[in-house]
Amino acid sequence: MSEYVRMNNEYLKVKVDVLVIGAGAAGLRAALAAHDRGREVVIVTKRARADAHTVMAAGGINAVLGTLDPEDTWEIHFADTLQDGYFINNPLAVEIMAQEAPQALQELVEWGCKFARTNEGLLDQRFFGAHTYRRTCYAGDYTGREIINTLLKHIEQTSVKIQENVHITKLLIQGDHCFGALAIDSLTGERILYLADSTILAAGGYTRLWQMSTSRHAENVGDGIYLALQAGCEIADMEFVQFHPTGMTSPDHMAGTLVTEAVRGEGGRLHNQNGERFMSRYDLARMELSTRDQVALANYTEIMEGRGGPNGGVYLDITHLSEETILEKIPVVHRTFLEALGLDISKKPMEVSPTAHYTMGGVVVDPETLSTNVMGLFAVGEVSTGLHGANRLGGNSLTETIVFGRRAGESAAENSRTNGSSSLPTRVLHASLEELDTLSIQGKEDTSILFNALRNVMWTHCGVIRDGSGLQLGLEKVIELKEVINRSGVNPTEVGNLRLSSALDLNAATCAAEATIHAAIERKESRGAHRRSDYPFMDSNMRLSIVLRQNDLGTLDVSRRQTPNMPERLRPWIKEDFDLDLRNRLLE
Repeated sequence: MSEYVRMNNEYLKVKVDVLVIGAGAAGLRAALAAHDRGREVVIVTKRARADAHTVMAAGGINAVLGTLDPEDTWEIHFADTLQDGYFINNPLAVEIMAQEAPQALQELVEWGCKFARTNEGLLDQRFFGAHTYRRTCYAGDYTGREIINTLLKHIEQTSVKIQENVHITKLLIQGDHCFGALAIDSLTGERILYLADSTILAAGGYTRLWQMSTSRHAENVGDGIYLALQAGCEIADMEFVQFHPTGMTSPDHMAGTLVTEAVRGEGGRLHNQNGERFMSRYDLARMELSTRDQVALANYTEIMEGRGGPNGGVYLDITHLSEETILEKIPVVHRTFLEALGLDISKKPMEVSPTAHYTMGGVVVDPETLSTNVMGLFAVGEVSTGLHGANRLGGNSLTETIVFGRRAGESAAENSRTNGSSSLPTRVLHASLEELDTLSIQGKEDTSILFNALRNVMWTHCGVIRDGSGLQLGLEKVIELKEVINRSGVNPTEVGNLRLSSALDLNAATCAAEATIHAAIERKESRGAHRRSDYPFMDSNMRLSIVLRQNDLGTLDVSRRQTPNMPERLRPWIKEDFDLDLRNRLLE
């Protein structure tokens, strides 16, 4: 049973079987699975419930159902994912996702998720980029929000508790064992000690580190990466950051906002300032439904070579579709442009440009159990790595949350049942509390200014296309920012506790930025979402992961690790040279 005890007004102690950090789809699904295995579960989230980054996943969720293309199979889904991940993926993770996706999606339907249906009443499926067949189920262009709402309604029928405005500051580690986490209430400043048999990290990615980003304020700042490194976890593939091809370019306060791939999935066409449908130069076979990295590179190239529009973007045109179809299939995009710019996308094209959208790198986990190298600590969703490789296929992220969320919750419940008797040494707790106290001093630096400087550094030096000298300069600037941050602090007051949360976000963001640049420097090739102008070709010797771990001095050790071998039984489905020649020619 969970316990709540206030310790001499110094902090609130919460004892629970399973602690879930993050209330996105992965965290919610993990919590439900742990609860179903008989464990007491608490979910903590920095934001309000129903407002996790999952709501920004608009276009759809993948599962082989064969509604419109009965020849589709899970093996083809496996092959599409591995090939367009450039073989950096863990094949076992890809196999699990492809096989278990249909059942996981059907579970959402049984819980009341309102996906679009065909005239015959079957679950409808749309095309998404680089998928061989139509396997993307959807709810208009608000699929992520529909899934979140469905999971929350299901959780309301359980004893699972959700605590909002809670900022995790540190995972509590003794040796190689995780005992829970230390947190603050972002509104009151109260310190909270969560003692847990199992802790599930579902804290999202780190796309907010770039100036153009689909993430919103205080989300995806890399706090999961920071917590994991501090705990002794391995992280990998940090250099692979997916820049979605289509983000809004204006107005300024909405620059980077996602324009879902569903627009292209429904037939959207890309044009440059000269009216050319330019994807014919980059991928004639797949055009706008090429992989996200290819379309983003094409858009970026058109813009950088002077064929962009007045706001630094290219044009995405859907005007050949009827207004009725647009309102049915992509209503949120239609409303967003109408409200922000007075632009009716059924009559005029949108101006779009690449925007940081998803991070393929993260915490190294076992694909079957989602366990890390720290006992009692699990990681799932965008904070983890292994499934997507060097480039994520659209729609696979939502599939990942429900397939692996369930597995993470079940594994955490089993660990709680069998290994839940240890207790946290008092000295570890006191040291963690003292570390948090060091931030509570008067600082002169404005965290928002420092964060904006960091985002500019990452966009300029570690953006869509990188090179060695720019990356090295970016690393030096990030380290300089870290030194400034270490000399500053905040003074929590009645209105100042949110400033403390901002300072913690900034500290985490610089840590994630440094790890990303280290990995990008180490990978001397171009592969998937990682494009280096000084190494424009793929290197067959680099079919591996760049792994980072924090050493005893607090700096990062960098190593290389070969990706696991593909099962021989699945090799016939793979075309290992499927279009590498084309991609290499494009980079010449």
